Amino acid sequence: MNEPQITEDLIAAHGLKPDEYQRILQIIGREPTFTELGIFSAMWNEHCSYKSSKKWLRTLPTTGPQVICGPGENAGVVDIGDGQAVVFKMESHNHPSYIEPHQGAATGVGGILRDVFTMGARPIAAMDALSFGCPEHPKTSHLVKGVVEGIGAYGNAFGVPNVGGEVRFHQSYDGNCLVNAFAAGLADADKIFYSAASGVGMPVVYLGAKTGRDGVGGATMASAEFDDTIEEKRPTVQVGDPFTEKCLLEACLELMQTDSVISIQDMGAAGLTCSAVEMGDKGGLGIKLNLEAVPQREANMTAYEMMLSESQERMLMVLKPEKEAEARAIFVKWDLDFAIVGETIAEDRFLILHHNEVKADLPLSKLSSSAPEYDRPWVETPTAEALPALPAITPISALRALIGSPSYAHKAWVWEQYDTQVGADTVRRPGLGAGVVRVHGTEKALAFTSDVTPRYVKANPFEGGKQAVAEAYRNLTACGALPLATTDNLNFGNPEKPEIMGQLVGAIKGIGEACAALDFPIVSGNVSLYNETDGKGILPTPTIGGVGLIANLEDLIAGLPSAGDVAIVIGTTVGHLGQSALAAEAFGIEAGDAPHVDLTAERKHGEFLRANGKLFSAATDLSDGGLALAAFEMAEAAGLGLALDSSDIAQLFGEDQARYLVAATETNAGKLAEAATAAGVPVAVVGRFGGETVTFGTDAAPLTELSALYRDAFVEQLNLAIA
Repeated sequence: MNEPQITEDLIAAHGLKPDEYQRILQIIGREPTFTELGIFSAMWNEHCSYKSSKKWLRTLPTTGPQVICGPGENAGVVDIGDGQAVVFKMESHNHPSYIEPHQGAATGVGGILRDVFTMGARPIAAMDALSFGCPEHPKTSHLVKGVVEGIGAYGNAFGVPNVGGEVRFHQSYDGNCLVNAFAAGLADADKIFYSAASGVGMPVVYLGAKTGRDGVGGATMASAEFDDTIEEKRPTVQVGDPFTEKCLLEACLELMQTDSVISIQDMGAAGLTCSAVEMGDKGGLGIKLNLEAVPQREANMTAYEMMLSESQERMLMVLKPEKEAEARAIFVKWDLDFAIVGETIAEDRFLILHHNEVKADLPLSKLSSSAPEYDRPWVETPTAEALPALPAITPISALRALIGSPSYAHKAWVWEQYDTQVGADTVRRPGLGAGVVRVHGTEKALAFTSDVTPRYVKANPFEGGKQAVAEAYRNLTACGALPLATTDNLNFGNPEKPEIMGQLVGAIKGIGEACAALDFPIVSGNVSLYNETDGKGILPTPTIGGVGLIANLEDLIAGLPSAGDVAIVIGTTVGHLGQSALAAEAFGIEAGDAPHVDLTAERKHGEFLRANGKLFSAATDLSDGGLALAAFEMAEAAGLGLALDSSDIAQLFGEDQARYLVAATETNAGKLAEAATAAGVPVAVVGRFGGETVTFGTDAAPLTELSALYRDAFVEQLNLAIA
């Protein structure tokens, strides 16, 4: 096959800027081959190289006594005691999910699961943070159906419980939905597997499913803005097979018991190219590949196609040579491909052979650790316009505006399509606060949550970044878990626009400050940029995935209020309505500053709640929708009415931070007040649970009426009723 001529149009189609192409010419001293151009394109795009964000990501706190492995590997690893570790990461599959929602979301789940089990961990939990456009947008319902179906189809068949996440709607996502997939697994702390190759002449082994043409150019597509040619990008979306992935999991974990593996890497974005380059670069070695040995499911595949294919359910491994027969037998047993496709070499070379022709011969280190790095110009986000006086509204009408909107309505339609109980260790399912999964065979449990409020980040990236971390911290704390560490998924628009780059910089600064203040380091993550359509960017959405440890399940706070329980707020309520859910949902107003996050108060109030967890049966953090929405959700889940003393809109719906709502008996409420006085923590009794009515001050409505609205709005507004 004659390879195409390298032209300016072809270079641009590969996402390479003219100056980047000139840099390639300087590095290799000649014009690249078509395959080499594809390799540079894959390795130098934002999705693989983080070229616009590296400088700022280095400022994040990533260490701590609990951290075994921070960013840079397939996933982060954190010690949970007793020789055990939790391995976790969050990653985006935004662009593929907008183009082909079912397969885009499904392969997002598959990819994040591989990131976890390539480290030697068995996955025990998944979550998904989803952002869609306006409910009335013609594509939104289709995207919601496809994405949720894809997540469920892959995760359910693979056999991992989906225990949490979030779903939001905003017009900024009309042309670019966000699908952020999280997975966590358990491993022995002294049996973690890494990706750095070592040893010269070691066999490079291809594992798993065969290579096809699906996903060719996927990583480059994921680093591009959308326009009216969106449908033409469908072939760049991968197709997943969860049953093959389940076999790959079992084969890999069995292989890892045999002392055969020198290094192992998931074939994710940019497939064979990225996995081989990263393994070689981390080990300071070169890699030689013979593509005739690559298992292929389609005829006449070119070197370019094989190197850039993102076919799913594949791994790349450097193997101890003497273990070849034993390792091969394991993969044959699981009906998976096992092929020696190359070897490690001493030179700094990435040498690709196909039918005895050299298709690529590049300095390997220049592809990964020496990829371009930009210090993009950025500008501070200007102060948000002042919040105007909100129109008059009664408290119950304000509540209806929230619980009748898809962003805050009950999400059972989503998570009931996921298997939340597979593995039989799920202690707390989705629906109210963090998900909790038992550490099998122990009294320990792990809690998982994901959080961000994009309106806050747009108004004030620094405070919005702090708040995303603080809310994750509170969600874990509210179920009795000690927050351990975080993973981030930084979703932003075009970083070449200084105002967008300013959002990213500000958010990272806020995230870093909060992680440091709360001993809540970032141990893994992903950056997704160019989330724009026709030049219009999404709301900045730096999703924070948090993991916490419950040392003994007796300390779990996962109950519901009982009739007669007192409602108590821990923390100070001023009544901040800037960028609030109420202003946005009831009046379409997104103005004012984001709420200030006092990190000293966040830590102090969180430690107070965990220390006094025996004094209340139920707890939740206060965030979007303030006290009114949190109290309603807690009461409604228990089938109880509720009476809050205040009728003041700011007191009820303000989104002041560092606050929790707890339900306690009359006796325990007194004890909690005494403990709070001793600790110097503000607490206030705000109402009671019980009865059949929801009452705010003197404004009231039947619980049954409000509950019906809350539980039906999501399906009705998105036209999701199943025929």
